[in-house]
Amino acid sequence: MTTAEVRQKFLDFYASKGHTILPSAPLVPENDPTTLFTSSGMQPLVPYLLGQPHPGGKRLANAQKSVRTGDIDEIGDNRHLTFFEMLGNWSLGDYFKQEQLPWVYEFLTKELKLDPERLWVTCFEGDEALGIPKDTESADIWKSLGIPEERIHFYDAKKNWWSRSGTPEHMPAGEPGGPDSEVFFEFTDVTHTAAFGETCHPNCDCGRFMEIGNSVFMEYIKKEDGSFAKLAQRNVDFGGGLERLAAATLNTDDVFVTDAFWPMIEKLQSVSGKTYADDPKPFRIIADHIRAATELIAQGVLPGNVERGYVVRRLLRRAVRVCDTLGVQEGLHAVTAVPEILREEEQFRKTLERGIKELARFAVGGSLSAQDAFQLFTTYGFPIELIAEEAGTRGIKQIDMEGFKELLKQHQALSRAGSEQKFKGGLADNSEKTTRLHTAHHLLLKALQQVLGGHVHQRGSNITQERLRIDFSHPEKVTKEQLAEIEKIVNEKIQEDLPVVRTEMPLEEAEKLGAEHEFGAKYPARVSVYSVGPLDSAFSIEFCGGPHVTHTGELSTGGVFKILKEEAVAQGIRRIKAVLE
Repeated sequence: MTTAEVRQKFLDFYASKGHTILPSAPLVPENDPTTLFTSSGMQPLVPYLLGQPHPGGKRLANAQKSVRTGDIDEIGDNRHLTFFEMLGNWSLGDYFKQEQLPWVYEFLTKELKLDPERLWVTCFEGDEALGIPKDTESADIWKSLGIPEERIHFYDAKKNWWSRSGTPEHMPAGEPGGPDSEVFFEFTDVTHTAAFGETCHPNCDCGRFMEIGNSVFMEYIKKEDGSFAKLAQRNVDFGGGLERLAAATLNTDDVFVTDAFWPMIEKLQSVSGKTYADDPKPFRIIADHIRAATELIAQGVLPGNVERGYVVRRLLRRAVRVCDTLGVQEGLHAVTAVPEILREEEQFRKTLERGIKELARFAVGGSLSAQDAFQLFTTYGFPIELIAEEAGTRGIKQIDMEGFKELLKQHQALSRAGSEQKFKGGLADNSEKTTRLHTAHHLLLKALQQVLGGHVHQRGSNITQERLRIDFSHPEKVTKEQLAEIEKIVNEKIQEDLPVVRTEMPLEEAEKLGAEHEFGAKYPARVSVYSVGPLDSAFSIEFCGGPHVTHTGELSTGGVFKILKEEAVAQGIRRIKAVLE
């Protein structure tokens, strides 16, 4: 099947089971600090998993565009992707295992017509220390559907537990999570080898199995003391990789032979004179990176030196280098006409020319130090293999590779640490302190608009237990007098003890009310809005999933609202940090 056929079958199937079909959320998340990009369908749904009513009801489904950038340099195998689509369905306190697992089985075997004899499943083995039992219930359901016991395996939390933060010990207080049950498709023509362990099993890395679906039973929340309690509602969160499911219908473990990639790979074969079967890795890298960069650019993420733009730049520069090694004379022009991509390629090739001249300077003495090699890598974008290749043509016989690897390791660690801070946006958790500051954030945005003008709109946010941060559109520095007036307005609204009201309404009605919402985002037909004050006389109205206090007076328990800092973060974008103390 094509990816479009698989996607439509999934959406139609869950619509027939009473699910509201949601649009894909933006790739750049507005209200989730855990990842740089939207990496799963559940990210925008956390408030609803915690009990907030969703405008679409208790049964939801969608095809979510997702990006994961764990290590771009490792892309090139037969199943991992930078950009992909995640097919998802959710139950928000409605159905649970008894309905979910039979539906998954029905979809895979009836709709996609996968051979049931090729399906293996895994379940959570339990954790006595956390008081979470072994998931024998899911195993029994799979057995009743026809999956024999020998094709059911149990694993610990490293494999069969899901939360945004990973395993239970890494989850912050207030974070939801739960055990999961995964489905694997077996490729019977793959032979297990001892290099991957004595025995083969669904989570083996030999290539015999590919995960195609994961049902998370999200029924736990982590408490402040590190223990776990049951959520007020039991949730189901399913995710299935579209490209992997399409590959399974073709009886192949290679997602790159699906229609999502194959036309580009055929073009690359034509212009390079080389064949995919002989050496698939360079074809996969180019196809993956161009597809991911195209999607990100379409959503406004342009190549750059910092933040998300740097990810796009890395993708494109690596694709350029691989094109060259593949012998594609036209470069990226051969596979794309996106102007931003072609401009980035042109700029990178100029940088490469300068780097080659710089390499000639470093070559004096016949050796290349770790620091010089690292400068070529960071400043001029030279991959280490290109450095070695060019060095050899210039008589450089020695390169401090070990020193280079150590510098690269330090650099990657610093980039990751910086990303954790730079890219955090939205709510850090759902604690009382964070919730109060979230409501204060709404008051602050409206106060900014009243003092500075209607052109002010939110362009980013980060709210923790200690402080709130808002990025907003404004062309100049905010004066001390203006900041004082903004503080005064917010504190006045806190003292007025206004009700904070959540209302579900049609999207069109919310837009007519002038409710603040995320620029460029797609919303379902019914939306959730929060107003400070009743709708007919509200101080502020925003599209929002919560959580919030019930009255603004509750903010006073955290103290007085104070602005700590105002600064520029980009052209036309200012930032304010504020606290309740």
